[in-house]
Amino acid sequence: MADFVGATIDLLRAHADWAGPIAGLLCLVESLALVGMFVPAIAIMLMVGGLIGLGVLPFWSIFFWSIVGSVAGDAISYWLGQLVGRSAFRRWPLNRERAAMARARIFFRHYGFWAIILGRFFGPIRATIPIVAGAMSMSARAFQAANLISALLWVSLMLAPGILSSGGQRDVDDRAIAELMVMVGGVAIVGMAIPAVVGFTALRQRRRRKRERAAR
Repeated sequence: MADFVGATIDLLRAHADWAGPIAGLLCLVESLALVGMFVPAIAIMLMVGGLIGLGVLPFWSIFFWSIVGSVAGDAISYWLGQLVGRSAFRRWPLNRERAAMARARIFFRHYGFWAIILGRFFGPIRATIPIVAGAMSMSARAFQAANLISALLWVSLMLAPGILSSGGQRDVDDRAIAELMVMVGGVAIVGMAIPAVVGFTALRQRRRRKRERAAR
């Protein structure tokens, strides 16, 4: 695993212009159901943050493509869950990971929308929550909202320690710190706005359905 991490970092440094798409592909694979269990994306992203802070790699390209990859990976897993339905739990390869799937199903039943956000940060269920959400017929709109929020938070929190620590080892890189503040501020705004919009929309829909039933 350490060899893979080292080789990936060397690849990113050697092809800095393509670092964003490479990081995005890594995040996509890391977010896929079950496959993601074998990709050490956290270690790589922490090191990438350090290289961003040192000015070796570009911030915005990596930030953007990492979010795109994370969202796409979870979306693919969700779509597969929707396509197969609950029978997915009885089919290969999911039937070989019964304990992991059981934990993910219990977690999803307890936390619903928030399971998608929180699940991205919990290793044992990280790679299984999206496919469980799809198989259990979670609303696509709600899933994608949670998917985007979780991707923004995860990428931000993975890059931030490296950016800050690298800045502290030399003269403070004002640009890197400013970029970090923009990143964290944007995440906070989006993180507060999207659930509010989703909740308001759901409330309006429930009220409309009640009025329609009352009018019959």
